[in-house]
Amino acid sequence: MKRRSRGLRVTCLLALTTLMMTPWARAGSATDPPNPPARSITVFAAASLTDSVQELAADFGRSTGIVVKPSFAASSALARQIESGAPADVFFSADVDWMDYLEARKLIQAGSRHDLVGNRLVLIAPAASTLKLTIAPRFALGEALGAGRLATGDPDSVPVGRYARAALTKLGVWSAVENRLVRAENVRAALALVDRAEVPLGIVYQTDALIDKGVRIVDVFPDDSHPPIVYPIALTSSARSGAQQFIDFLRTPEAQAVFRKYGFTPVPR
Repeated sequence: MKRRSRGLRVTCLLALTTLMMTPWARAGSATDPPNPPARSITVFAAASLTDSVQELAADFGRSTGIVVKPSFAASSALARQIESGAPADVFFSADVDWMDYLEARKLIQAGSRHDLVGNRLVLIAPAASTLKLTIAPRFALGEALGAGRLATGDPDSVPVGRYARAALTKLGVWSAVENRLVRAENVRAALALVDRAEVPLGIVYQTDALIDKGVRIVDVFPDDSHPPIVYPIALTSSARSGAQQFIDFLRTPEAQAVFRKYGFTPVPR
């Protein structure tokens, strides 16, 4: 029995030695290089950024091999999803308020926030419409709607709706149209309502109006009628490697040229 026991111990020691010499047994060694960068990142971006971010994500992927997976919605909806634990690496908002919301909750990384681009607010009509209207204090927006309604984002949460309410309030016409709004879930939903001529007028961003041949710009709101339209971008608190590289790419002159192509305006540094 003792001889058999010694033989068993020798066999176990040989097996353990072999195991320790296999390549995968060294995978956790302190001398091994760090984990490679993530090969994909998730970007939560405002709906108005859809076309520009899709193009830039493709450019970035071709040059780096990192796949960008964008998710587009109203900034309010995206911010609340991040607050609820959605696995986003980058948040690209259509206003500073929702970025402030996440920053106050420590859900974006300190020092990673940048104001990237700007936009303008416009009044639009279906492309076939012949309506003419000049935006000015107490302009006849209610009369121009006739029996129809005005489409824009929900002013209680969606950035474009907030800008629209601020502008119409300053111009003295908010009370005339407040109860005649179609409160869309995001700016692209408001754009679609005008494109399909389901409403006679809508308020969207200039960039949205430029990409949709089914609408035309009736007039542009004065810049001083609403807070500046600024799009901040930041890393989330759970961002993976590769996300900072994407933000750096969006700040390059080449990426800024793509934003300008879609109608976005530069933001002073």
